Order: sequence, then structure tokens, then C-alpha cells
Amino acid sequence: SLRSVDRDDPDAGMLRRPKPSDCEADLLREQEKFLTSGAPAAANVIRRPDKRRGEAGGEGGEGEGGGGEYNRENEGRLRDVVTIEDLPDQLPSLTPAPPKKSRFKASHVTFEDEDAGERLDHHDMHVSAVLSRIVERDTSSTPISLPAFTGMAFPKALHRSETSSQVRNKSIFARQIAAQRLKEGKTPLHCPTAVSCRSLLFGQGLGAPDSSGEPMRIHRENQAKLQAMSQSEILQEQKKLLCQLDPRLVDFVRSRKAQSVPSSASASKQPWGESSKDNFPLENMSRQSASSGAAVHFQKPREVEMERGEDQPPPPLRVSLLPFCVNSEMDLLLKPQKEWVHMDKLEPEKLEWMRDLPAPKRKGTKKAMQARFDFTGSLIPPTEDLPTHLGLHHHGEEPERAGYSLQELFLLSRSQLIQQRSLALGTLSNILSKARAGEYLSVLKGSVVSTLLDAGLLFLLRFALDDGVEGVMSAAVHALKALLVCEDDEECLDCTFSWFRGLASFPLLPSAQEEEEEEDAGLPESMKFTAKEKEERKTDHDVARQDVVKGLLKMKLLPRLRYILEVFRPSPRVVQDVLQILTRIARHSSSSVLECPRLMETVLSEFLPASWTAPSSSIPQSVYGLPLASAMKLLRVLATSGRHTCARLLNSLAVKEHLPCLLSTEPSELLLEPTEALRITTEAYRLWAVAAGYGQACTLYIDLYPSLAKTLQSVHTALALSDPLLPLQLQRVLALLSLLTQVTHTAGCHRELQAGMVSSQGEECPPPPPVSWGHVTGLQPSLLGHLRGFVKNLDNPVQKDISLAVIPAYLVYLEAYYHQLSRQNCFKPVETLQELERLASEVLLPLLSHHVVQGLIKNLKSSSVVCNVESSHQDPETTASLPGLACPGWRGRPGLVAPSSPFPLLTALGLLLETLTGIHKGLSYKFNSLLLSEPVIGYLRGCSQAMPTLSHTRAWLVRHEHHLLYLLLRLAHRLVSIEPEVAKHASLYHQVALVLLPWLLPGSEYLGHELLSTIIFNKDFISEGHSGGPEAVELGELRLQEETHHHTSPSLQTVGALLREACIQLPSIRGCFLTHLAHLESSVLTSRDALLGHSPWISSHLLPELTGPTVPSDWPFLPLISLYERTGLSDGGGLQVEDLPHGALQAVTHCLQWLLLLEVWREEALKVILPVAKLARLSCVFLCSSDLFLERPVQKLIWGLFRLLTRRSKLDSLELNVPPPGLASFQDLYTALLSQYEAVSFGDRLFGCWVLLPLQRRYSATMRLAVFGEHVGMLRSLGVTMEQLSIPIERFTSPPEDSLPLLHLYFRSLVMGTLKPRWCPVLYVVTLSHVNTFIFSQDAAAQEVEAARHSMLRKIYYLTDKVLRNHLLLFHLPQQHSEFGFDSYEQLPPIKAKRLESVLKQQDSSDGKGD
Repeated sequence: SLRSVDRDDPDAGMLRRPKPSDCEADLLREQEKFLTSGAPAAANVIRRPDKRRGEAGGEGGEGEGGGGEYNRENEGRLRDVVTIEDLPDQLPSLTPAPPKKSRFKASHVTFEDEDAGERLDHHDMHVSAVLSRIVERDTSSTPISLPAFTGMAFPKALHRSETSSQVRNKSIFARQIAAQRLKEGKTPLHCPTAVSCRSLLFGQGLGAPDSSGEPMRIHRENQAKLQAMSQSEILQEQKKLLCQLDPRLVDFVRSRKAQSVPSSASASKQPWGESSKDNFPLENMSRQSASSGAAVHFQKPREVEMERGEDQPPPPLRVSLLPFCVNSEMDLLLKPQKEWVHMDKLEPEKLEWMRDLPAPKRKGTKKAMQARFDFTGSLIPPTEDLPTHLGLHHHGEEPERAGYSLQELFLLSRSQLIQQRSLALGTLSNILSKARAGEYLSVLKGSVVSTLLDAGLLFLLRFALDDGVEGVMSAAVHALKALLVCEDDEECLDCTFSWFRGLASFPLLPSAQEEEEEEDAGLPESMKFTAKEKEERKTDHDVARQDVVKGLLKMKLLPRLRYILEVFRPSPRVVQDVLQILTRIARHSSSSVLECPRLMETVLSEFLPASWTAPSSSIPQSVYGLPLASAMKLLRVLATSGRHTCARLLNSLAVKEHLPCLLSTEPSELLLEPTEALRITTEAYRLWAVAAGYGQACTLYIDLYPSLAKTLQSVHTALALSDPLLPLQLQRVLALLSLLTQVTHTAGCHRELQAGMVSSQGEECPPPPPVSWGHVTGLQPSLLGHLRGFVKNLDNPVQKDISLAVIPAYLVYLEAYYHQLSRQNCFKPVETLQELERLASEVLLPLLSHHVVQGLIKNLKSSSVVCNVESSHQDPETTASLPGLACPGWRGRPGLVAPSSPFPLLTALGLLLETLTGIHKGLSYKFNSLLLSEPVIGYLRGCSQAMPTLSHTRAWLVRHEHHLLYLLLRLAHRLVSIEPEVAKHASLYHQVALVLLPWLLPGSEYLGHELLSTIIFNKDFISEGHSGGPEAVELGELRLQEETHHHTSPSLQTVGALLREACIQLPSIRGCFLTHLAHLESSVLTSRDALLGHSPWISSHLLPELTGPTVPSDWPFLPLISLYERTGLSDGGGLQVEDLPHGALQAVTHCLQWLLLLEVWREEALKVILPVAKLARLSCVFLCSSDLFLERPVQKLIWGLFRLLTRRSKLDSLELNVPPPGLASFQDLYTALLSQYEAVSFGDRLFGCWVLLPLQRRYSATMRLAVFGEHVGMLRSLGVTMEQLSIPIERFTSPPEDSLPLLHLYFRSLVMGTLKPRWCPVLYVVTLSHVNTFIFSQDAAAQEVEAARHSMLRKIYYLTDKVLRNHLLLFHLPQQHSEFGFDSYEQLPPIKAKRLESVLKQQDSSDGKGD
């Protein structure tokens, strides 16, 4: 039974549902209760007859009065239909996809009361309904033909090739019969239903006797009707037809028309009805069909064009239906054959791809075109027509152009085909290699590397590394190596390894960028994320965007590379690529490589074995089990990062045991290919040199001394010109000399460490190295003999290049030897001095005067990095997230590392001279020719005027140039006091020292300390101080005063006297600056140990991170800035001089003296500091204390500096609208100055001039608004006169003021009495000038401005203060020597009087109208 709730009777209660515990009596009782309640049933039972069986019946239930009687015979065949209320007609969708929409569903008419079952029965086509409506076709007029008789006993077996496969839905036998009847010229028994055109066009199915001719009759009738109609009638009928058709059907036909086949170009170009072929008469069609074996090919139906443009002529009148079926074989590139399987259906769209491509043409536009590359990475010109067999054409956006774009290569690299993935990755690798080499700079717009990185290249390569196919993985490794590693950079670093401090290098880290901390804004310090937490929260994309290598490390690159080496065991090329990638990562983060589990163990066990067998061929198929130079170089780069890392490699990883296996024998006996043998021994020497630079691995020197001595004896033999491996032999000799240099430095520290160990008394002290001075003294005679021989070989044109390459390394070794010799107990001064004189006269002087060396010195300026910043070559592609050294092509262009560069030789010679002249001071004058030579003087002049920029691409090279500049200055320091010719150029040397100091990079702090201590504050280099310089400045001031009739306050001292006092105080000034740079002491000591070769104290050969120069460019202002940061910020500038830190007044005085000296005599040294920055830093004098600027020495110096900064030649370069370095804007600083002036100035004239300077008309009106608005009270005490102000008054009054609010403030201050001539004479004249110009101006202006002019002029005319009124109306021009500072008219000029009269009349007329 079915239950329902009676909602109308609240007393009936809810009808409960049956329960499992109810018995039959309970159910009957509930049923009776339901029936008596009269509630409607929840479901109705409907009996429907089976209409397919012709049954009749009615509905059960309410339709038949609730009962109804049924035929007993049909009772078993009735269907029960149960309907439930609120049940949807359609089942809900089980998928989240949107429901499919039918094109014709909306056209179906449905009614709400129509039953779904009836609709279903109406469409239910049972077989009985079909059989009941069978109507036989009239075949009385159809001819009957019998099969043709043949002479064969049996019918011929039908072969598939004899039938047409293009007529479908017919059996093979039926098609054979139809073809036979067509040959006989008879009509087939059945109409061809498989053709692509409609059968109605051929008259098939028509009941007429001559059904085949009926279409032609209809066609002729249509043509006759069309010819009888006019153009307007045709268009009217066409519109009428369009109105009658369904708009959706019209849109459908138009869309089909747009998609119609364009392949039959020749057929489409001919107008319909022009030829018999276009109209396709039935006879022609039948004849063509018969000739092709009953295979009739028709073109896809062509839709009728419904619309045309207004200006387009209408179509021809001869329109027929026959062109809807066009034979397209004539337009196809090939004719289908009946033997071809599954080629029975033509697809012209696909056959279009078989046509020849059009020739590529340059687009008629100046816009850039998309770059396309071939498989080698070469750029393909847009107009180049390449043959298709190269495989560079594809179905892309521009199929006629050969090559692949970057976007297409990215898409191809994710293909499912292995070959396509490998090809795409290989092409990307070649593109990256050429991009890093700078080959696209002149032909492509933008950076290829940056574009690829922004597009997600890192993620693409990282995914490809995980590919299980070795070929794809190998291509990905090669592409990653092309991205990260620049082989030219590595070659340059290897070539400079034997230079002075060449084993040290900067870490290749991106420049530190300040990150936006939006998340932490406003949070307390305890809730802010730490740096480590912020790094962990970053996504891989964010990390890779800032640092490519760090992003790869975050993507677990190192474990994957280890897995490739361990499991894949790839080809030699892939192994070399992996090792080079690891080397590049080690230059970025050596700890990551060391901490990767099993990575270094795998490298050492597989590629640096202790024993190996000779490879079977010169190019082995596998390098596993063979020592590799790339693996040794990886260890060397890792060891450079620190002494603890080096000790771990030598001891924990047993590298110390592998070195003797490689170095104890000659390279030819290593059972390796000769090239690889020389490379790995070279890298072994370099690794050993790095370890010896820490004082480690020195026991190997004692053990391998016989082998080293044997190698030294064969140097000349190894460098024979006949050796085809001469460049590798040369690098091996240079690496050996670097090793001996580092061992000599370590041995020289043995005595000092031993003595320190005895006197330390338990304190921490490095242990003395196992090698002592006695172990290395025997090397010097042999190496000195080598040097003599190579100097003599300079005369041989064939051997001079080799000699020039190795001589610098020998000079560096001799410097190390003599530097350490002077610190030993066995040092004998007399013998050593004689030995040094022989060395200078027999070796060094002939070397310096040799014509080959003199020719090299001429290349000094052209090879310089400092002098050629602007005119240098275009740097290859580098990105901020992936820094490089910009060395591609370094051999073929002038540069610091080029073979024609004199820098390695001059640096080594200067280093040796620095040591020799320190021991034997009498040798200095012998080498004055080096400093006085024209190339050197010209080079130093170029350096004094240069302004190089700091970047990774130049830092590692500029560091070596800084060494040469420092050594030249040190030689000048020894000669300037004893050699008059050198003293003539003292100012040039001093200028170079001043510009070199802020150029010095991290790791060169000791050089900066030496420059400050010996040269920069040395009076010998400031020749103007003792050669009439101050007197010349005084005379210049007097001449200037006479010319300009400008006299300063008589109480102020002249600049000449201040300079004379500054020269006397130079030692105190030096002490002041050294004190303020004391925070660099630890860096100076570390740098000293590295530069002087104190090996046991060196903690790392890796230079500090390149964050900026060691000393800031504004270092002359350092005492002022330091004092302001200590007192001005914290105490608001309210401290008096007595409350300032001890020595503050003296430090400020010395700082101002030094600034005055530089501003007068070394102006070029301060050109890197903007004038606005100078003004901002000098303002600290007023902001750091309440009365410091009132001190007599300070005020004299500030007055002198103010007059220098406001010279006529300097005022134009003083741009205050540009924010000074270190400040957000100059307006903020000026606001602080105004507040300080109001608080503590007491009308001081110096402070007043400082405040007036930014009020010039050319600067922002914001500062003038601040004075006349917020700080208008200061006008009462701003009593600076025009004589005291060294700035022309015209700079304040011209051009006229155009700020209306400021003009209102000017007028208000004058009228209200805030600004008076006796209080503020300068600004009184300025405001009078601007207001007078404004009120009498007749220039066209806005209505608001014109109204303000009239209002001011009327108010001025009616002023009761007659003096002010006359000043405002009769003002003429500023005049310094007049009573009020300006000239006045006797009476108003006519034009101004007329202006005043017109304004007053206008007011009178307006008043009359108002009355």
C-alpha cells in the first residue's frame, strides 16, 4: 500500500510508515485508515493498451472513474505505468560536462499536458507498423535487362581491383552489374545512391517515365524564368526567399559556404554557366562516369552565397543547380587510381598540403619578425628559401618559412616521440650555446637567454632530465650545460690562474636584490618570518627567477645528476657535461655539491681511480674507471672555497693519495690519451697549488721533490715548438710554477709559526707546516736560470710568444722567494743586496727595455678594462639571475687576457719591484723609465678620467688591473721624493690614487689601507700645497672680486688661507679618516694575509661576495655622515658641541679641510659624487648639532665650500630635483633643514644662505611653498643680504612664477607684514618681482588666473601702506647696491598705467551694475 500525508486535516495526524514489526492486521488497519481519510495517493497506476497490437482501452484510475473494466483476453498484455510526482522526465547527468545542445530541439513543439508515454509510442516504429504500410512500387515502365552472354563456361572471378571502391553501400556483384550496364549504354536497374550529390539531381526516384531527362527540363525551365526576370525582381525574390527561410538555416548554409573546399581553384575562378564543363550536362557527366569505370567523383557541395556587398555586382543570371556537383580531378595534384586501397573518398583539404610551398617573402612592415633557427642553432634569414629535404619545413604558423621558433621548439620538446624530443632539446642546446657566445646580439631584438628563462626553460630541462630514455636525458644534460657553463669563461679563469692572486675568484652569485616585504609590513618583530622561513616559503619559480642555480638546487638537480652517473652510466660526452655543470654549481655554492649524498664519492671512485687500465682506443666508448681532468677541476674549484673543504677533500675523500699517482710520472706514461694526460696533470698541479696556499699537502712536496725537479729540468724540452700539444704543455708548466710559488710562501711562514707556537703559551696558533725554508732554497737558482733563458729567447721571433707567456709566472715566483727570504734567520743583507743588483742589471732592466716588451706596453690603454668602459665591445648575453664573466671571443679582441695584453707581465714585474725596492731602496731610481714612459703616463691619465661601473662581468678582470695600478703607485711613492722627473707628475699619481680607492673590490682592503696610509694624504703628492697653490687661489679670488664687484663679508677668511692650513694638517686628516675606517680592520688583515702570501692564515681563496666596492664613493664625507647617524638621527640635532662625542669637532674640521682641498685641487676625483649629494652631505653639519655650524673653524670652511659649490660654472649642474643617493628626495632633507633653522639658527647668515639656495626659480615650487606656508615664521630672521649671498638674484626672479597658490602666499606675506625688507631683504625683492610681473602680465591665461590678477591689482591700488603700494606698483629690476635691493620707476609706464586704469574701470562698472 502507498501512504500519503493528509495536509488539510490537522487533527488526522501524520500517517505513519509501516514498520518491520507490523503484522498483517496492522497493515490492513492502516490501509482502512488511509482510505477513510480521503488523502490523494502518492502514485497512480495507469493501464495503457499496446497500440502496436491494435488494442483499445482506457486509463485506470481517475480517467475511468476510478475503476474501469478491461478485456480479459488482453489483460496479460497490458503494461503498468507508474508515475511519481515531482520526478524529472530526464535522468540527471552523471558527468560534470555541460549538456549537449541539439540544433533542432528548439523547433520541436511540445505541450505541457502531452504525455511522455504517448510521445514515445508515437515514435516507436515496430515491425508491424512498417509491414502494415507496405506500398509496392510501379515497375511497369522500368526496362528489364538480362545479364550479358559470354563464351566462357563459368563467370569470370571478380577481382577487387576491377571494382570501384568509391561507391559504397552496394555489394560487389551489384557494382559489377551496374558497370556492365553502363558499358552497354543501358540504364542501371537501381539508381546510384552512393554518389556524393543528391539523387534528385539525376531524376532518380521520380515516377515519370523519362526520369533521367526530368532534371534538365526543370533546369531549362528555371533558366527561362530567370532570364525573363529583371535584376530588381531577382533581388526581390532572393530577399523574399531569405525572409521565408529559418534564420538558423541561413546561418548554417553560410557557415558551410565559409568552410567549402577551396582546392578547385580553377573551377571556382570560372563563372557559372560560361562553359559546358561548368554546367555539366547530363550527357557529359554520363560519358565521364563511363570512362572512369562507373566511379563518379563529385566535389563537395558548394553552398549558395546569400549576401554580397553593396558595391559588389550581382552574380550572373544563368544560375543552375548543376554546378553543385563539380568534378575536381582536374585540380588535384594526383589522380586517384582504382587499385589504391581506401582511397575512394577524395579529401581536397588534405591534398592541399602536397602543393609546393610559396617562396618566403619579407613582410611589408618594419616590425620585427619571429626568429627561426635551424638544428645547429643558426638563425635563418626570413627571405632565405631552403630546400625541403633539410627537414626544416613543418606545418606551423608560417609553413613557407624554414626553421623552428622558440615556441615551436618548446612544444616539440614535450612530444610523445623520442626523436622529436631529442631533436628539440638538441636544437635548444645549440641556440643557448650561440646565445651565450653573443652571436645573436646584432641580429635579434632582446635576450634569447632571458626569453627562454622567462618561458620556463629550467622546468622544461628539469623534466627532461627525468626522462627514462637515455637519448632524451643526454640532450637535456647538454642543454643544461649550454645554459649554465660558458667554456670561454672557464678558459679565461684557467689562463689567469698563474697570475698574481689568480687562484682566487669571486663566487658567481647574483647581485643581492632587496625583496619586498609586504607580508611582514606592520607586524611586530616576533611575528615576522626569518630569512630561512622566507626562503622555504618561496616557490621554485620565484627562486629560479632570482637565482637560476639556486632554483635548480631547489628542484633536486644534484641527486638527479648523481643518479645519472650511478645508474645510467652515460656516454663520455654526457659525463663531461655533468662534471662541468657540477663545477659551475660549485662556483655558486660549493657546500651544496659536497653535502649531496654519494655524489663526490661517485665522482672520485668512477673518474679519479687510484689505478686504471689503458683504454683500447683513442676515443673510449666509456670513461668509467679512467681519470678525468674535469673531475680534478671540480675538486680544485671546491677546494678554493675554504681550507676546511680542502682538508676534507684531501683527507676524508683520500684525494691526497690520488695526486702521486698522476704526478709521480711523466704524462706520456699515464696510460691515457696524450691530451687528457696533460690536462689532468695540469689540474692536479693546480689543485695542489690551492692546497699549498692553505699550507696543506706540503708533505707531498717532500715526497715528490725528485719528480718536480725532473719536470723543471725538462721545461725547455716540453715547450719545444715542434710539440703539437704546446698550449697544453705551456699550461702545465705555468701550473707547476704556481705550485712552487705557493709552497715557497708556505715554507717562508715556517719560522714565524714555530716561534709563535713557542711564545703562544697555550693560546691558539696554527701549527708550522712540514716544509721549511731549507726545502725550497734549492729551487731558486734553477728557476732564475730558466728566466734568463726565456728573456734571451725574446730576440727569437719564433719563441717570443712562449717566453712572454711564462716570464710573468717566473717573476711572481721570484717575488715570493725574495719576500720570504727577508723574513728568515738566514737572511744575509749584503749578499742579498748584491744579488738583487745583479738580478736588476742582468735580467729586469734588459727585460724592461726590450723592444718586444716596449711594444707590449704600448697596448696598455687599449687592453685596459677601466679605460674602455664605454667603447668596449658589446657584452654577450648575461642575465641578473645567471651572472657570467663575459669572456666569449676573448682571444680575438683586445683585452686584459688577450695574448697582446701587457698586464700579466707588468703586474708581475711591478710586484717584484715592490719587493726588491723594499729590500734595496737604491734600486728604485733604475726603474723610473717605467713610470715616465708615454704609454704609462697616457694610461694613468685615462684612468684618472674614467668612471667604470661595477658588475660581475668585469669584476674578476678589473681586480687584476687594480693590482697593476696599485703597484705603479707604490713605485711612484718610492720615487716621488728622490726623482724630480717623477715629482712633476705627482698630481697625476695622486689623482689616480684618489679614483682607485673607491674602485677597490672586496678582497683588496689591504690595498686601500696602504693607499690611505702612504699616498692619498702624502704632501709629496699634493704638489700645489708647497708650490704656491694657496697663493694662486687667493689671487684668483681677488681677480674674481674685481671683475664681478662682489665682496664677501670681511670677517670671513679666504679660501687660500684655509687651504694652507689644510696642507699643514694632512697627517691629522689621515688619522681622522683611518679612524673612521677602523671597522674594516678585520677585512684589511684578511686581505693582507692573502696578498702577502701568509698561507697558514688564509681561510679561503674565495673572495667575498661582490656586493659593492670596499670604500664608498663619497668616503671624503664619511666623518660627517658618521656623526649625523650617531647624533642627528637619535637626538634630532639638538645636542650642543660640548655634548657631542669626544673629538667630533676636530673630526668635522678635518673632514671639511679635506673636502675643501679636494674641491679646489682634485675636483676630478669628486666628479663621481653628484653636486646634490655634496650639498646633502654637507647639510649634516647643520643637522647633527644645534651650534656646531657656529664654531669658528667650521663656519670658515663651510663658507669656503659654499662659495665653491655656488660658483657660476657649478650652479647649472646642481640639480635638486634628482633624489641624492641615500635619500628618498631632497625635499625631505630640506624640510628638516627648515625646522632646524627655525629652532637653532638665531639668524645665522651661513645657515640662511644654505636655506636660500634651494629657493631658486628653476627648482621645485614645493620647497618655496614650504617656506611661505608651513615655515613662514622664519622670514623674520632670514636676514641674508644680497652681498652675502653668492648666487645671482636673477636665478630667483627669472622666469616669472606660474604657481598661483605660491603667488597668493607671496602677496599675503607682503600685505600681512610677515615679509619686510629689513627682516629678509633677498626674499622681499624676489616676492616683489614675481607679484609685480604677475599683476601687470597681459599674457593669455585661464579665467581663474585673470581674476586673480585683477583682484591683486585692485587690492594693491587701495593699500593703505603707501610704501608697499609703491614698491609693488613701481618695481623695476633688482639692484644689489640700492637701498631696498631694487630699482623703481618714477611713475608707472604707460602700458602698466593703462592696465591699471582698465582694471579699475572694470570694477567701477561692475559696482554700478550691482547698485
